[in-house]
Amino acid sequence: MKRLKTIDELTISDDFMFGAVMKDPKLCKPLLEYILGIKIKEIKYPQRQKVIDERYDSKSVRLDVYVEDDENTVYNIEIQTTSNKNLPKRMRYYQGIIDMHTISKGSEYKELKKSFVIFICTFDPFGENRYIYTFENTCRENKDLTLDDGALKVIVNVCGTVGNISSELKAVLDYIAKGIADTDYTKNLDIAVEKVRNDEEWRQEYMTLYMRDMENQQLGNYKRIVSSIRKKKDTLSSDFFIDMFDISDNEYNKIIYFINNKPDMDDEDIADKLLNDEE
Repeated sequence: MKRLKTIDELTISDDFMFGAVMKDPKLCKPLLEYILGIKIKEIKYPQRQKVIDERYDSKSVRLDVYVEDDENTVYNIEIQTTSNKNLPKRMRYYQGIIDMHTISKGSEYKELKKSFVIFICTFDPFGENRYIYTFENTCRENKDLTLDDGALKVIVNVCGTVGNISSELKAVLDYIAKGIADTDYTKNLDIAVEKVRNDEEWRQEYMTLYMRDMENQQLGNYKRIVSSIRKKKDTLSSDFFIDMFDISDNEYNKIIYFINNKPDMDDEDIADKLLNDEE
């Protein structure tokens, strides 16, 4: 099972730390301006910590950096450190969740706010070495014709080499990638990171999330074990599973009991029983 970092090990490239640091508008607003090449008069946070955590078809999403500007535009910024092929659909999902939360029930579609979903990646998802990839809906038959639906998606590659970006943004990307703080802004980011590490409220919040993530990891681990036992219990011995997965006799016996006697329970149900040590 992957070891989770302590708060003292977190850097700006960890999503919790990034979200905590970006709660300061003096740090968040410049970053938006650097990435998008625009000037923003002011930003505001709809809540102290805007978290959208809804479930649709058993999926959930947490938006850690969610702000609005004085022109009614919404910005969501996330750090992404794991490369996977689902990144585009993840952005699409985030966009849908934002839209659902920016329009009231019964309101007209024209009230939807312009929105930016920005992923800062510590890897290059497209292999073109670009600093920035910007996506908006365009017509296949006429590339100059845009849908103009007010939704843009921006992917920032901290390891990029292609494209023209400002020296300020390049300094930010170097700080995220290498921890190099050599401008006033990146030095302020570094100071903010240290403040979060030493702030008791942030430490308590991280510990809560840390424990939840530990439980989720353990749940996923149990689920994989249950699935394997369910598929191969008739061909492999109990000793094999106990040694292979480093589980106790009691855990193995519980799994077999649930599989054989509780046909309505799926792998996750059984894993949850094991995690919570329920009889």
